[in-house]
Amino acid sequence: MSGTQQFPDILSPEFAADPYSAYRAMRESAPLIWHEATRSYIVSRYEDVERAFKDGTSFTTDNYEWQIEPVHGKTILQLSGREHAVRRALVAPAFRGSDLQNKFLPVIERNSRELIDAFRHTGRVDLVDAYATRFPVNVIADMLGLDKADHPRFHRWYTSVIAFLGNLSGDPEVIADGERTRVEFAEYMIPIIRQRRGNLGDDLLSTLCAAEVDGVRMSDEDIKAFCSLLLAAGGETTDKAIAAIFANLLAHPEQFAAVREDRSLVDRAFAETLRYTPPVHMIMRQTAQDVEVSGGTIPAGATVTCLIGAANRDPGHYKEPDSFDIFRDDLTATTAFSAAADHLAFALGRHFCVGALLAKAEVEIGVNQLLDAMPDMRLADGAEVVEQGVFTRGPKEVPVVFTPAA
Repeated sequence: MSGTQQFPDILSPEFAADPYSAYRAMRESAPLIWHEATRSYIVSRYEDVERAFKDGTSFTTDNYEWQIEPVHGKTILQLSGREHAVRRALVAPAFRGSDLQNKFLPVIERNSRELIDAFRHTGRVDLVDAYATRFPVNVIADMLGLDKADHPRFHRWYTSVIAFLGNLSGDPEVIADGERTRVEFAEYMIPIIRQRRGNLGDDLLSTLCAAEVDGVRMSDEDIKAFCSLLLAAGGETTDKAIAAIFANLLAHPEQFAAVREDRSLVDRAFAETLRYTPPVHMIMRQTAQDVEVSGGTIPAGATVTCLIGAANRDPGHYKEPDSFDIFRDDLTATTAFSAAADHLAFALGRHFCVGALLAKAEVEIGVNQLLDAMPDMRLADGAEVVEQGVFTRGPKEVPVVFTPAA
C-alpha cells in the first residue's frame, strides 16, 4: 500500500483541476491508498471498484449512516437483506415498465419542451444553466405532484445535499447547511405526504403512499427520505450527464454529426459519457471483514472510497480508455442502464441505481429535443468547457450558438 506523494491529494485544487492524470498514477503505482484526511482507503482499479459494489458480503453501505442519513434521513441505500428488498420492491415499479412508459414519459417530454421553448428563438444558450440544471429536477417534482414553482427551493436543497455528500474535508458550514436542509425539506414534505395519503392521485407520491409489499407500507419518514434522495440523486446526476454528453459530442464533431443523423446512437453517447466523464466520481462503502484487493488488505470496518472516475478509465478493462468513442466495442450500450452494465457510473449489485431507466428516458428525450431545436448547434466562439467538482463532476457551462427558430 502506498502514500500519496506521486500525485495530488484528492482534496487539493490540483486534483480538482485534473483528476484523470491523478487516477492514472493511482491505478498504476498505488491501487490502494490510506487517505488520512477522509479516514478512508482509496481504490481505483476497475476490478476492485466492481467488487466493492457487487460483493455484498465483504462490502456494505453502513457508511451511509454518517454520510447521508444526516441530510436525507434513513433511506433505501442503507438497508440490506429483506428490509432492502421490500423497500426496493415498493419503489422500483415506478421507475420501469408501464408506469415509466405511460405515466412519466409525457411528463418528461413536456418538461423538456417547456425549457427549450424559453430559448429556441434566441440563437444562443448555456445548456447547463438554462436546461440541464432545471430539467431533471422539474421532472421529479412533476412526477411527485409537487409545485414546480418551488423549483428554486428544490435546487437549493439538492445543491446543499450534494455538497454535504461530497464534503470530504468536513467543512462545518457545509455540515450545518446540510442538516438545515433536512429540517426544511421535512417541514415542506411531511404535510404534503399526509395530505396526499387522504387524497390519492396518479402521481408518484400517491403511488409511494399506497404501495404495499408483504403487508409493509412506507411510513411518512420513509417516503420523505426517498423523495429527498430522489431529488438529489436524480437531479444532480442527470443534470451533469446531459451537460457532459453535449460537451463530449461538441468536442468530437464527427461523432456529433453521426448522432445527429442517427438518433439510435444517443444511447451509445450516453453510455460512453457515463464511462468517460461520469457524473459521480466516487462512492463509499464499508468493509464487513478484512478484504484483499490490488495493493494490499483493507481491514474490517473501514471506509472505502471507490473511484468510479478512475475505474471507468482502467486500461485493463477498456482499450484507449482516455478517448471518447461512442463506437467502442468494449462498452455495451444495450446493458448500460441495467445491473449488467459494464461501466460503474450507476454502481452495480443490489444497490444498482433504481433510477437508471428514468435517467435513460430523460436523456433520450432531452438530447433528441435539443438536437431537433438546434440542429446546427456549436460551441460559442472562444468558449472552453471546463469540468468542476470532485465527488460529483460536470461541465460548469456549455455555451452554444445556433440558428434561432423562426
